[in-house]
Amino acid sequence: MSKAINRTISVAPMLDWTDKHCRYFLRQISKHTLLYTEMVTTGAIIFGKGDYLAYNQEEHPVALQLGGSDPADMARCSALAQTYGYDEVNINVGCPSDRVQNGRFGACLMAEPETVAACIKSMQAEVDIPVTVKSRIGIDEMDEYKDLSAFIDTVASAGCSTFIVHARKAWLQGLSPKQNRDVPPLMYDRVYQLKQEFPRLHIGINGGVKTIAETAEHLQHIDSVMIGREVYSNPYILAEVDKLFYQDEAPARTRFEVVEAMLPYVEQQIAEGARPWHIARHMLGLFQGQPGGRIWRRYLSQNGTKAGVGIELLTDALDVLKEAQVKAKSFQSEMLG
Repeated sequence: MSKAINRTISVAPMLDWTDKHCRYFLRQISKHTLLYTEMVTTGAIIFGKGDYLAYNQEEHPVALQLGGSDPADMARCSALAQTYGYDEVNINVGCPSDRVQNGRFGACLMAEPETVAACIKSMQAEVDIPVTVKSRIGIDEMDEYKDLSAFIDTVASAGCSTFIVHARKAWLQGLSPKQNRDVPPLMYDRVYQLKQEFPRLHIGINGGVKTIAETAEHLQHIDSVMIGREVYSNPYILAEVDKLFYQDEAPARTRFEVVEAMLPYVEQQIAEGARPWHIARHMLGLFQGQPGGRIWRRYLSQNGTKAGVGIELLTDALDVLKEAQVKAKSFQSEMLG
């Protein structure tokens, strides 16, 4: 029996972005938000030389997003994920890139619901943790609601009870993945309609969510919200999540406290061979919209890749930021006075 996860709010898997350093950082802001790994392929896990399943225990709850279409390989990797302690395995049926299509996984699998269903059955036979699916609302010419409904029905019949649906269809031909982030338009109503048709399924929504107010509005219609690029550019948006959506009354860390909480981790990772920039790059947007926010971002960007830089990258950036904020406050007082 799968253990329950409160997945009301989650951060989308984002290739080259939501690595273990990013997830550790986001966990300092929200204790409860479900975090997803970057997509990891079955080939990388089975044949790769690195440890593609490594993560920090502090990241929980954390889900592995898996790319693949061979039921046996998907089952093998799911079993490994459970052994590692992941809280969920998610099948990528949403990425539109050529590289993903050539590997026969991602959004192209929306045209093969029976293949996804076979993967679900095989994976669930090997693990007790939830096996979920992240899809689009359609692909290419298969973009009618009936196509989406048929896909969900087939995969749900195989035993999947949780679907996170990106409310924009994927163009597999003619658009780059970057272009497909904004074109064609989002169709949230299609995802809402799924929940109405399949009330017993957990239906989550993804795509274009930028504010907590938008998140709350979506939750009037569906079960969960997955936020992507907005969290990456403005991570402190998660500071409101624990209280509003998880009824956790503990005060959220301030931005400064988040940086302080990251310092021991950065020191540890440097000792293990990581460069400070590998971590600091995920923190660029922490002070977005705040006095000195641009100075913080600029300082990290200009100094983060220098040879020999250490933990002082963050401590010095904080000092520069605080100085900028003092000057801004003094200037404001003079203007008002």
